[in-house]
Order: sequence, then C-alpha cells, then structure tokens
Amino acid sequence: MPVFEYKGKSTAGNPVSGAVKAKDRRELDRILRRSRIIVTSVRKKPAEIHIKFGTGVKKVDVSRFTRQFATMIGAGLPMVQCLDILATQSDNRDFAKIVNQVKDSVSGGSTLSEALARHPKVFDTLYSNMVQAGEIGGALDVVLTRLAVYREKADSLIRKVKGAMIYPSVIVVVAIGVTFAMLTWIVPVFAKMFGGLNAELPMPTQVVLKISNFLQANIVYIFLGLIGSVVGFTFWLRTTRGRLIFDTIMLNIPILGPLTRRSSVARFTRTLGTLLSSGVSIIEALEVTAKTAGNVVIANAINKSVMSIAEGDTITAPLKETGVFPPMVTQMIAVGEKTGGLDEMLTKIADFYDEEVDAAVSALTSVIEPIIIVFMGIIIGGILVAMYLPMFDIIGKI
Repeated sequence: MPVFEYKGKSTAGNPVSGAVKAKDRRELDRILRRSRIIVTSVRKKPAEIHIKFGTGVKKVDVSRFTRQFATMIGAGLPMVQCLDILATQSDNRDFAKIVNQVKDSVSGGSTLSEALARHPKVFDTLYSNMVQAGEIGGALDVVLTRLAVYREKADSLIRKVKGAMIYPSVIVVVAIGVTFAMLTWIVPVFAKMFGGLNAELPMPTQVVLKISNFLQANIVYIFLGLIGSVVGFTFWLRTTRGRLIFDTIMLNIPILGPLTRRSSVARFTRTLGTLLSSGVSIIEALEVTAKTAGNVVIANAINKSVMSIAEGDTITAPLKETGVFPPMVTQMIAVGEKTGGLDEMLTKIADFYDEEVDAAVSALTSVIEPIIIVFMGIIIGGILVAMYLPMFDIIGKI
C-alpha cells in the first residue's frame, strides 16, 4: 500500500504534517477529513526497497510504554506531551518512530485509538478497542492501567510456556546433531576398519552401517527434503483447515495438550475480563477476544457464543457445547452472568489458570527431561555398542 506524505493545518490553525498509508488519493482524503486536517500539499512517498522481518518492536516495549503512558496520563500530563516524552525515552528506534507517528496523528486531530489503529502490527485490535472505550468513558488512565496489567500478565504467561519448551528443544537439537555427526563422521572410520576384517559383522553393526551409508549417499536430498517439509508445513498451517487441524491436535496431544488448553483458557478469560471491565460491550469484546485467541478452536467457540448472545441466549451455553472449556470454567462464567459480575469472575478464572500453567510447566519439565535423556542414551549408546560389538567378538576369539 502506498504512503502519502501530507502537510496541512488542524482546525485550530496549527501546522501539521505526517505520512499515511492509503490505497489511493481518494481514500487519503477521507482519512484526513476524518482527522479534521485541512490539506495544503500531498505527495506520494517513493517506494523504499528494504528487507525487514517484523516491525522491530518487542512485546516488552509495548508493555513498558503502556505502563508509563498510564502513569503520565493519570498524573494529568497532556497526551501529546506524554507521547513526545515516551518517544524520546524509548531505546528502540523503530518503536520511537511509531510513537512519534501516533503523536503526529493525535496533534493533527485524530483520537488516540484512531492513531494507534494505524499501526495494527504493534497495537492490535484489543489495544485500540480498549483505548477507544477509555476515551469514550473518560477514563483513559484507568483503562491504560488495566491494559498494562493485562499485557504484563499475558507476556508472563507466554514466557512461562516458551521457557518450558526451550530446555527440551535444546536437548533434542543437540541429540540430533550428535547422532548425525556420529553416523557421518565416526561410524565411517569404524566401517573402514571392519572392511579389512573379512568377517561377518553382528546384525546391530550392519544396521548402523547401512544407516550411515544411506545418510552419506543422500545427505543433499535429505537436507532439501527437510527444507521442503518445513516450507510445506508453514504454508499448510496458513490454510484454514490446516490451522484448525493443528490447533485441535495441540489441545489434545498428550503432555503438551493440558498446558496448551490451560494457557488458552487463561488468555481468553483475561482478555475478555479486561475488555468488559473497561466498558467494551459484550459482543464487541467477544469479537476482539476471538481475533486475539491464538487458537482457531477457541476462536470458533467464541464466535458461536457471539451468535448465541445476538439471538438472546447466554454466553455459557455455546462455550459448554464446544467441549473446549473445562466444566469449572463454564460454571463460573454462568455464575458471573447471573450475578452481573462477569468481568470479575473472568479475572478470577484467569488468575486460577495462571497458577495452573505454572504447575503444568513444572510438571512438563520434570516429565520431559528424563524421557529425552533416556532417549539420547538409547540412541547414542546403541550406536557405540553396535560399533564395539565386532571388537568384542575379535577379542573373544583371541
């Protein structure tokens, strides 16, 4: 999408300038009119050729920004001044540039939520919707504080899950690397030595030698096959059906399934509870939560509840019918609906499942570590034993 650089004046007569992404000049005019900017000049920014992965902005940058922004707004500082200070203080140049763009949009007459929504890769739908609710309700500092707490706890949950995966992943990679090195470098040395014996080798030794020969003869094809498999899996995962199948497996796979389910439930309940407590309507909150669920199965269940509520039903029934959410969760949501304290109940559920994730992470680590170590011992030890068996036979004959 092309970028247009503009200069103009705000309704107060102050000079403003900035850059906006738009499909064409007509859409640009609509955007600037909505922002109450009187345009004096516009030019299309030349396309830049550069290679960049992602936005260069980390989640921790946004969380820190949100916490500091909430504190400044609560202290009564003007919004533009807050954004200017936060952009100057940011150590991340990419994020500082985005904050400056938000500041320019706000200076030009846009609301904060509109300015944030122009950067969806950094400030997602949940973020901009909550800010919009805070602006409408006149409690922006309160909403930003809730948003900061939400992001901090959500980031903590993600770190816990990732942390549980790092150690086993490292061990698996090391085990595969060591096994590959032994089969392609060490085993061939033994093979040359055994070739001069002119004796029948034990079956385990023959199997290892055949695997080693196969790897050496087809290493290029194996490497290309692995790359093709990864690329194919990535594209398959981007399809609707592929993502649904993968997310379903992740919720039901042994060991990892319970952890995935608990973390998904914690994320859903905390997101929905935070939105409701910030004044977002139940249907809009559910729609936003579905988009940020991170799991297609959970998102489909949430979307069914949106349809149910639109028809006058409760949120509990469709969530219960999916079978995704534990009975305790649906029962507590039902109680929250009846008592009128759904947002508080959802927050309690999220806190409970955060603790459950902690326990699941500890259990997962304690179970996976010995399994991987035993597996490594069997593979590497088996290769070594297979290589030394002929030597034992020779020594026995001597």
